[in-house]
Amino acid sequence: MNLSLFDEPASFDRAGLHRKLDELARQRIYIGTSSWKYQGWFGQIYTPERYYFRGRLSEKRFQEECLAEYAETFPIVCGDFTFYQFPAESYWKKLFNSAPGSLKFAFKVPEEISVKVFPKHARYGPRAGEDNESFLKSDVMRGQLLDVLQPWRERIATLVIEFGQFPKFCYKDVSEFIAELDPFLQQLPTHFRYAVEVRNEEFLCPEYFACLRHHGVAHVLNAWTRMPELTEQIEIPEVHTTDFTVVRALLRRGRPYEQAVKTFSPYREIQEPNPGARDAIRAVIKQSRERNQPAYIFVNNRLEGNAPQTIESIIS
Repeated sequence: MNLSLFDEPASFDRAGLHRKLDELARQRIYIGTSSWKYQGWFGQIYTPERYYFRGRLSEKRFQEECLAEYAETFPIVCGDFTFYQFPAESYWKKLFNSAPGSLKFAFKVPEEISVKVFPKHARYGPRAGEDNESFLKSDVMRGQLLDVLQPWRERIATLVIEFGQFPKFCYKDVSEFIAELDPFLQQLPTHFRYAVEVRNEEFLCPEYFACLRHHGVAHVLNAWTRMPELTEQIEIPEVHTTDFTVVRALLRRGRPYEQAVKTFSPYREIQEPNPGARDAIRAVIKQSRERNQPAYIFVNNRLEGNAPQTIESIIS
């Protein structure tokens, strides 16, 4: 694929964005993106010439090397890819070696831990529709993930345990969910920070927040299609359950993921500003400063169309 440099956005101030993000990071407010391998960010976060080979863009070089350039702007990144697998130790070593030690990471815990019943989807093969025997098994999480990540523990800001929206046949109410979540969190080693993301609006109740608070686990303030707006979540009195905050600004409420992908790809520019989400993130930054506590904030391309520009707008 030949890349036309004339198609690149010309007004993005990468150096200015880095300075602002670096200043926030010194206050322990870390802002980054969900994933990072987007060619739509050429001319913004990425310099195309760095990935040329014999006069053409090398997809392989970009995939393997772009994280180092990402770290020249952002202090933190969320690795969403880990939701689909337990990466091997060799993969982790290569990943951490591909970026400077100053870059912090968040990772999603694999769905082998957080999916109660495998969806009826072709990618699950014969397991589609079946109960997951590894659901909330702390020994599996420890052996397959935590023990492997131990050498890089200091670079990991948090591990996000994302629960998809549970149908009623899984749990008739939040108490049944808490009855399984509570002993799982109790058994996790405390040398990692954990955050729980739920996508059942009815779970946002005192019992849920009390469970997280008891274990020093954060509730993920998440902008997602079937969750209350971030502006509503931050007003819940019990929502801050530990001494750090996690935000994942993923989708506009009411918009399915597939629609956002179709609408916004290849993520070159903001297409639909979301003032409410921006204001909520600014409020989180303000609250974190006032409490003098860390915040880990991740913005997805699918919120507005281009995560770097969204972040630039938030902190400008």
